[in-house]
Amino acid sequence: MARYKDVDSGTKLLAVDLSRQLLPGTFEHALNHLVEHELDLSHFDAHYHNDARGSKAYPPAMLLKVVLFAYSQGIASSRAMERACRDHVTFIALSGDCVPHFTTLAAFVSERGEDIQKVFAAVLGICLNQGLIGREMFAIDGVKLPSNASKARSGTRADFQKQLAKLEAAAATMLQRHREQDGKPVEPDLQAREQQRLQKLQREAGKFRDWLAANPEDRKGPSGSVRKSNRTDNESAKMATSKGVIQGYTGVVAVDAKHQVIVEAQAHGTGSEQELLLPVVDAMKDLLTDTSLLTVDAGYHSEQNLQGLESRGIDALVADNDMRRRDERFATQSRHQQDADPLHDKSPGQDQPALFTPADFAHDPTQRTCICPAGNSLQRSGTHRDKRGFVGDRFRGSDKLCGACPLRARCLKNPAKAAGRLVTFFRGKAPDAPESATARMKRKIDSPEGRRRYGRRFAAVEPVFGNVRHNKRLNRFTLRGRRKVNTQWTLYGLVHNIEKLMNYGKIGGGR
Repeated sequence: MARYKDVDSGTKLLAVDLSRQLLPGTFEHALNHLVEHELDLSHFDAHYHNDARGSKAYPPAMLLKVVLFAYSQGIASSRAMERACRDHVTFIALSGDCVPHFTTLAAFVSERGEDIQKVFAAVLGICLNQGLIGREMFAIDGVKLPSNASKARSGTRADFQKQLAKLEAAAATMLQRHREQDGKPVEPDLQAREQQRLQKLQREAGKFRDWLAANPEDRKGPSGSVRKSNRTDNESAKMATSKGVIQGYTGVVAVDAKHQVIVEAQAHGTGSEQELLLPVVDAMKDLLTDTSLLTVDAGYHSEQNLQGLESRGIDALVADNDMRRRDERFATQSRHQQDADPLHDKSPGQDQPALFTPADFAHDPTQRTCICPAGNSLQRSGTHRDKRGFVGDRFRGSDKLCGACPLRARCLKNPAKAAGRLVTFFRGKAPDAPESATARMKRKIDSPEGRRRYGRRFAAVEPVFGNVRHNKRLNRFTLRGRRKVNTQWTLYGLVHNIEKLMNYGKIGGGR
């Protein structure tokens, strides 16, 4: 019978050379070499005032290595980082056998955002010096991620005032019932439960009052429209995604196409991507050259953004929502699309027929007449010109015809209030209308050269999100407040860029 030596994987006391636990060619080895020999972290020293008195602080270099390696392993919890510094040999090697408290690690991420931005810029400079950034094409895109906030606590100030009134009314009713029951025999357990419910209502009402006092105004968008606030994290926002509505932030990145290096990373508490394009472009302007090209997807398309890019003299290809419909290469794309998840399918059901569109009306441009789906003739109300310069014939249904029409529910968005249907048939642009930036961009991106160059965008930016979301397991932001979330998003960008240095640059045993 064969005999084998015993293999004991239990607890042992070993003499370990910690420096040899960081094997060349690994991320931890590259990280350690970069922090210890390539980066200047002296700007962290300004936050410490223990020169003459007070206990010694943990070195920022050690904390940075622990946090970045934890993020590379999909560990975002500061408590889990503390445990790893106690139990995991690689963390022990990076920390020098120190075990920083989880509050120290959490404070480092939350309070050192400006210094971490400087580290990001320094690593980006190393990537540039080593030729990892081609500066030929940059792709800009974003991802919407949930935040550490409750979606149920969103609303406007008016919504919160209504909820406060309900809580106060419920507490008043309960107090009145207690007064009526004074002197009457009541079961002790029932009385205790009632008292707990009353205290809970009063606490919740107090939280609403404190929040309303601290936030005297609603959140406003760029156009002045009211945005929903959130009592957990008022800088986060409700966002529509393919998986439903989330409460979170949009993480935006600008990626160089040569080696997918992230050159700019920002997190914003808004689901409107259009307002995020120009801030990212302005932040990366020092990297742009006269021959650089920006490729941006349709979520960032707007006339204002295109005009902003033109005024800055930036060569860009920005897709619009109809770009793929005009491209014959996407004619069969529907066969490759995944079926909608029934749990998140928001499309109208069979019992909710779609409203009539202008295509459902019989329009004679020569005679300038219009017949509605019910067979009624609409009255022409002149020529209409929209803000883009398009002109067309406008027709209106009279109150008498539309009021008694059996198809009213399918013709008007608000049948209870609207008088009659208004429909416009555009003939094209007016001769004196100036060409819009959108028209110029459509012509540019629809050209064979534009399609070829824009086709490179997907391969440049999507691998970044695959690495950060799947490999690093970033499925939500764990902090609150835009400043802290922006720091966390920057740290993940740092991890990604250090991996690029390890794989394509000359650092820490890389190629």
